Amino acid sequence: MADKAPDASIHAIVGSLLILDALVLGYAPAGPWDSPSFTIGIIGMAGLCMWYVAWYRLTFKRKGLIPWLDQWQNPKESSPKVFAAGLSTLALAWVSGNPLQEFLPDPTGLVLMLVGLLISLSGIYVMLSTGPLAD
Repeated sequence: MADKAPDASIHAIVGSLLILDALVLGYAPAGPWDSPSFTIGIIGMAGLCMWYVAWYRLTFKRKGLIPWLDQWQNPKESSPKVFAAGLSTLALAWVSGNPLQEFLPDPTGLVLMLVGLLISLSGIYVMLSTGPLAD
């Protein structure tokens, strides 16, 4: 019995619908926190999470959320790119958290900083695992 890749289409479709609602439609109940805009943000974040799960299933042909080191095709070459993407996300977090910008909500910088730190940590881990801390 051969292992089949898990289906990613449901996650991609649901994520697309949630992001469409968050960015275009804007339909959201007030929720227990009595803030429709906060609920729209939660809906958008849930959509991004669903997109990530769909990407992971398409890329690695397995269920899961975190790519293990043995799943990387060439970790020595791609880890600096991952670290650079993390630094770029941190720079974007700084720009979006700047008080002079008026277009994004205040917590945007915090959320982007969390994502940027997680991406950077992943890149640093792989660089150390394939470099000075390798067996």
